[in-house]
Amino acid sequence: MDYYSIIIIAVALAMDAFSVSISAGAAIGNPGPRHYFRLAFHFGLFQFMMPVIGYLGGMYLEGFIRDFDHWIAGALLWIIGGKMLKESFGSDEKKFETDPSRGISLIMLSVATSIDALAVGISIGVLNNPILVPSVIIGIVCSIFSAVGVALGKKAADIFGKKAEAVGGVMLIIIGIKILFEHLTG
Repeated sequence: MDYYSIIIIAVALAMDAFSVSISAGAAIGNPGPRHYFRLAFHFGLFQFMMPVIGYLGGMYLEGFIRDFDHWIAGALLWIIGGKMLKESFGSDEKKFETDPSRGISLIMLSVATSIDALAVGISIGVLNNPILVPSVIIGIVCSIFSAVGVALGKKAADIFGKKAEAVGGVMLIIIGIKILFEHLTG
């Protein structure tokens, strides 16, 4: 997998965390350095770990699905992208009862925003591509987007919230089509 595709995937995966970070920044009101660090670190860490976990699962399944792995990789990206696109048309309201950068709220948000990265890791695994560099890039991009999202907070929630998720979904669908196209054209 080329770096261009990895960066596009990383940006697409970061859109959920970016969206949630905007909402978290708005909910916190006046985020301090700890809020930025906790959200950016945890979202980035989970986005790094999930592809690795998915990759290991994908490598285990590789022998069974070698002849149709490109269809699986494409379908996973289409499903994730479609889910993100569908969710982008839902309610834009994301309210938090407590500080979203602490405790169980932070863990739940970290898992929720990184589930898509698990499926991407499976896709990378079934295609027998290396995982370390893509996972590091995905984690770093997510951390950066999360910090920027917190900074934008209330000011940008109306502008970027759901639109960012829609753009991320479309990008994942396009990468899924690219994988299938590359396989079918040799």
